[in-house]
Amino acid sequence: VQLVESGGGLVQPGGSLRLSCATSGFTFSTYYMSWVRQAPGKGLEWVSDITSSGDFTYYADSAKGRFTMSRENAKNTLYLQMNSLKPEDTALYYCARRIGVVSYDYWGQGTQVTVSS
Repeated sequence: VQLVESGGGLVQPGGSLRLSCATSGFTFSTYYMSWVRQAPGKGLEWVSDITSSGDFTYYADSAKGRFTMSRENAKNTLYLQMNSLKPEDTALYYCARRIGVVSYDYWGQGTQVTVSS
């Protein structure tokens, strides 16, 4: 099982980024997936979940209205579109394979998002 995130970078407040997570080694279309982030000096924070079909998404309050999670099962790829970014969104963003409520068995290596002027 591999999960590889990409798309992070430095962006100004109010800007946008689109993160991707390319997966392999498992049947992607049968798993819920998640984005989780870790800000400098802080613990892990759940950001969003998506059902296996992609029909339903769930967001932390901090992400609602600004972030959109999606997936392309034909490409085994997960996405996180982040708009109206704030400095407090600065974190290492991980995609993870979800196996239960706030329970994950595989993680990517993370992609750094820095929001700063």
